[in-house]
Amino acid sequence: MTHPNARRIWLTGASSGIGLALAEQLLKDGHLLALTARTVKPLEDLDSRYPRQVLLVPGDVTDGQQVTAIGDRINQVWGALDTAILNAGTCEYIDSSDYDAALFERVIRTNLLASSYCVQEALLLLRHGREPHLVGVCSSVTFMPLTRSEAYGASKAGLRYLFESLRVDLAQENIDVTVVSPGFVDTPLTAKNDFAMPMRWSAEKAGKHIAERLQRSRRPLEIAFPAPFILILRLLSLLPTRLQLALGKRMARAPAKDAR
Repeated sequence: MTHPNARRIWLTGASSGIGLALAEQLLKDGHLLALTARTVKPLEDLDSRYPRQVLLVPGDVTDGQQVTAIGDRINQVWGALDTAILNAGTCEYIDSSDYDAALFERVIRTNLLASSYCVQEALLLLRHGREPHLVGVCSSVTFMPLTRSEAYGASKAGLRYLFESLRVDLAQENIDVTVVSPGFVDTPLTAKNDFAMPMRWSAEKAGKHIAERLQRSRRPLEIAFPAPFILILRLLSLLPTRLQLALGKRMARAPAKDAR
């Protein structure tokens, strides 16, 4: 059921992981959601369970023309946005012994350039919304360099800088900006990881945590979790660069032997 103070929210990457869990929580809280993802079935399931609360706007956010069409559709139905949560993203790891620039480009396009396309359309709608709020889901990987994370870390660091710069420039328009920095969360992407993931949260716990904080009267500049993991990363990031390098080298894998 729609809440009397329901917000009109656009959420990307809504078909799985944090996005799907966050969508579920925001719908339970009575908000209106425009849901975007390439995989349509999970979005349709939410639409059937929360009638009159969901606007289906599926598409590929790496395609600027599709993003513009999504923005046009939201404008036709709602005329404005109150919140935009840009969550769509991917993760691939680079093997430095066989560096793949195409992989790097693919990750940057999905995590950074696609978010820029969405920012363009979101701002047009947020400027007509109620107490507008722009939210970008980044990553705790941006706090310090980690092994094999060249592409993913660079994309998320760029995303962080994008949103933190927008926060400064949009303040004069009274558009708030929040950066979300999750640690390890159980998602289809992290299920592919073959290394230890300390202090891992479920997607449902992460979604509930984000939703609760986004709805506070004083909007947070950043939502980073879990707190102990974030604290450790922040403290490690204060170490001298050579000590960080020594720690990183202990975590790095030995180069794969040439099979030829």
